[in-house]
Amino acid sequence: MASSRERILVVESNPDISDFIARQALKPLGYEIVLVGEAASAIKQAVQIPPDLIVADLDLPGLSGKDLLTALTSQGISAPLVVITEKGREQSAIQAFRLGAVDALFWPAHDAEIVRVVERALQQTREARERQKLSQQLQVANQALQLRVRELTTILAIGKAVISITDHRQLLDQIVQGALQVSEADAGWLMLRDDHSKSYLLTAYRNLPDGWAKKINQPLDDGISSLVAVSGESLTIHGDPLGKFKVSMIGKSAAVIPLKVQNEVIGLLIVVRKADREINQNTQNLLEAVADFASISLINARLFRAVEQTAEAAKLNEKTRNAMLEFLRESIREELQVTTYPLETLASAKPGSLSEAQEQALKTIQNSLQRLSRSAEKTVPPPAIKTK
Repeated sequence: MASSRERILVVESNPDISDFIARQALKPLGYEIVLVGEAASAIKQAVQIPPDLIVADLDLPGLSGKDLLTALTSQGISAPLVVITEKGREQSAIQAFRLGAVDALFWPAHDAEIVRVVERALQQTREARERQKLSQQLQVANQALQLRVRELTTILAIGKAVISITDHRQLLDQIVQGALQVSEADAGWLMLRDDHSKSYLLTAYRNLPDGWAKKINQPLDDGISSLVAVSGESLTIHGDPLGKFKVSMIGKSAAVIPLKVQNEVIGLLIVVRKADREINQNTQNLLEAVADFASISLINARLFRAVEQTAEAAKLNEKTRNAMLEFLRESIREELQVTTYPLETLASAKPGSLSEAQEQALKTIQNSLQRLSRSAEKTVPPPAIKTK
């Protein structure tokens, strides 16, 4: 049966035959029939609106049916062609097959036979159309797969960069470049919150106008970033609504993605397309993944600075402790020297000046002080803790 008003071009100079084929056999089945009486008109019709099937008489005035076959092939018309010839002229049909015909109607023919031959020929068109459709779907799927591979490769590269790149400026530049790649955007920039002023400062960028690029390490008012800084939610906008903001001077489609740590917005990632092409949910998800990597890199940088500060503090505390121990040792030694002399003087006094109990107490004190003095001389500060 006819599918979506399939179009059949009937090339027949005999009005009785063309009427029988068109009106009695095919039109009742829903086919769209175009009738022409000679080959030149058939070629013109086929070029202007390619039919799904051509039914042509081999005995046409002027150009024959065989000439029509050759002309259609030269014009790149791929519609299958069924030839009409009288019974007993099978040899002519065979020659037509060699020129590209797919089937033949031997006249006179019944309407059922006409329908059967037409359906058989149209099946080739339907199958070719289905193959073309599947080929297009496969091509689209391959393109989508290649795009996804590029996106995942970019995300993986950013992940590796977060781990391996120690130059913080270089890392942030690569994050902006990765955001441009996954979003197919034309410009992008990254703003990070300053801990003191709480303003968002331009930290890295790609393809910004000179006027904005000069604001590196300064606040940048693009008109839409402040909205995301307050809401903490990603924003995509394009077309006329974007025209209300300054960023519309750069492009017609934009996305702003927050960089968050424990629901606190610490930065903003912005990408802009020149074309009015919506940034879809899949692209937004990829940009949010890039933003997550940026947040991780910032956390890593903070942790690294904290470790360095802790190590410096530990080193300083060790020096302070050693200095205190040295000071204490010197103080004890000085006090011992001051105390030892009068005790020795008392100990060397003539017998009888002190009672026996006093002499014994004096010697005990003298012995204790001597032991303490020897301990102080032996005391040295422990080695300093080594830090990398």
